[in-house]
Amino acid sequence: MNTHIEREIKLRYTTCNEARLAVDGLEGSPLRDRRLQDDYLLDLPNGELQHQGCALRVRIEKSDITNKSIYETTTVTFKGPPLPDVMKVREELETTIGNGELFLRILVKAGWNVCFRYQKYREEFKRDDVVIAIDETPVGAFVELEGNELTIRSLASALGRTTDDYIIGSYRQLYVEHCINTNKPIENMVFNS
Repeated sequence: MNTHIEREIKLRYTTCNEARLAVDGLEGSPLRDRRLQDDYLLDLPNGELQHQGCALRVRIEKSDITNKSIYETTTVTFKGPPLPDVMKVREELETTIGNGELFLRILVKAGWNVCFRYQKYREEFKRDDVVIAIDETPVGAFVELEGNELTIRSLASALGRTTDDYIIGSYRQLYVEHCINTNKPIENMVFNS
């Protein structure tokens, strides 16, 4: 069985327009249109995965409502513990399934807990061997670079960023920090309806 190692960084931007302008300057090729990603992190009742630094995620993606074609896809991902590095580096196993909401119900019936839910709008581009994502989240705009280490460093540098700007925390970690800094209760990171 092949093991995929995920390598990525996030870069914070003031607005989504600023992030989009920065990404436009990288001259990447469009890869996937803007869509809503509705992510569910699951754990055992004793929190074993989180204690190990691992994650089990069910991601349900829906096309942007401004897009004329409507689709939904679901992926299940296991993420191993992060390895020490200036970038986020970890094992990642992923597969596509048919019905995300039913799969979530099955996992809950089998004893798993949804411990956190978070949403973002994501649009993706490809440049060489790196996927460039523009992420619009309830706590801000980010550009995520995932792929080859040297290309990530080169693209980050082209964006005027250094390793000091690299964010390797998860969106859950960023959300918790945001809630603490703004004195808001820590709940799920979802858009207001």
